[in-house]
Amino acid sequence: MRSVDLQDTICALATPSGPGAIGIIRVSGPECFTIVNKLIKNTDLHSKESHTLFFCKLYDGASVLDEVVISVFKNPKSYTGEDTVEISCHGSSYILKRTLDILVEAGARLAKAGEFSLRAFLNGKLALTQAEAVADLIASEDASSHSMAMQQLRGGVQKHIMQLQEQCIRLLGLLELELDFSEEDVEFADRTELQSLIHALQAELKHLLEAYALGNALKSGIPTAIVGRPNAGKSTLLNALLGEQRAIVSDIAGTTRDTIEERLNIQGISFRFIDTAGIRETTDVIEEIGVQKAKEAIQKADIVLYVYDAFTTSFEQLQADLNIYLPIHKPAIVLANKSDLVQTPLPTQIEHLGTPLPIFSISAHQSESISILCDALYTQIVGNGSNIHDRSVFAGSRHSSLLSETLECIEYLERDLHLGLPSDLLSHHLRTALGSLGELTGTDIGHEDVLTYIFGNFCIGK
Repeated sequence: MRSVDLQDTICALATPSGPGAIGIIRVSGPECFTIVNKLIKNTDLHSKESHTLFFCKLYDGASVLDEVVISVFKNPKSYTGEDTVEISCHGSSYILKRTLDILVEAGARLAKAGEFSLRAFLNGKLALTQAEAVADLIASEDASSHSMAMQQLRGGVQKHIMQLQEQCIRLLGLLELELDFSEEDVEFADRTELQSLIHALQAELKHLLEAYALGNALKSGIPTAIVGRPNAGKSTLLNALLGEQRAIVSDIAGTTRDTIEERLNIQGISFRFIDTAGIRETTDVIEEIGVQKAKEAIQKADIVLYVYDAFTTSFEQLQADLNIYLPIHKPAIVLANKSDLVQTPLPTQIEHLGTPLPIFSISAHQSESISILCDALYTQIVGNGSNIHDRSVFAGSRHSSLLSETLECIEYLERDLHLGLPSDLLSHHLRTALGSLGELTGTDIGHEDVLTYIFGNFCIGK
């Protein structure tokens, strides 16, 4: 962790730079009231109640720089846990810059990137996972990424990780008792119970890693490949989804030679639609490159929309194409395009390598079909009757890496338990797992925490 001097008083612009109606400058630290007092004159911020606002004049020497609103927050009831002042000025670039200059002249220093949130963490106002959520909240561009950041900011991920820590401490406590009473050959940790606890830990860790995979996709947009044979209507479908002529549409097979990617927000979730070249055997060198890119898009996509021409393609041909081009267990929706030209009812699902895939009969020119498809895509991500905004998901790669390390330690623990290895080796895996979880939360689980558990949950001769 980088060095930070909590005795410094820091200041920074809290609103975007550039002209605007209002600009806010935040000042935080032990000398914050004394420093700001020098700029406003005839007013003592020390005497003001916390969480109050008042109107005053801001002075640059003997001249009035601006008329401002001052917000007072007294420790520990502030974002940073320190005395804090927010100065709401007119949004002139000159006024904001000059205000920062005179604050520095009065004894403050300019804050480093993220230093207000760092102080909030160091002062116990935010857990580490919550502090990381602040940046995600600022960067959120749709309802799902906003909801994800808010859940993390409110401690949703932190709560799960703390539960994992408690389970690991419980396991470690049982094993540490055996080490302390090794001469008496006492086995406090029933191996069947240990195995059960290990399985519960593994399940929770895998659940959190799945939540990361979903969260990461939501943050960057769900990659959704639109694939199929030439002239199946893929580009027409993309244009219909976007509501604009983004891709070239032609009766000539092989018009699309490269992938085209566009974003669309569906019920608060961002999807990245990737229109691809028609998949077929070809001797055209350029078209073959497009076909290879289409196959790559299938592999990388979280969802595949397989479009086929229901008027000219038989069910047997569709089955054969899916078996060739669609990987097993790849989430996919089959779209029977141009279904308005077909007189007989079309099937509603197809078996693909043992997995049933839904088939939606659509016409890319009809808005009702597009609405049905959008609902199906949303359901594919959140499940029936679910709401993505109620899920505990996160998107931090640091979280994923440390959770993966923790899971690896627990899997080693299970292996060594099965081999009948002694308690000290089993304890080593748990301590390593607790170290990874501690890095996640910014807390260090030490020997005292284990002792507290042991003596708080066991009665050993009182």
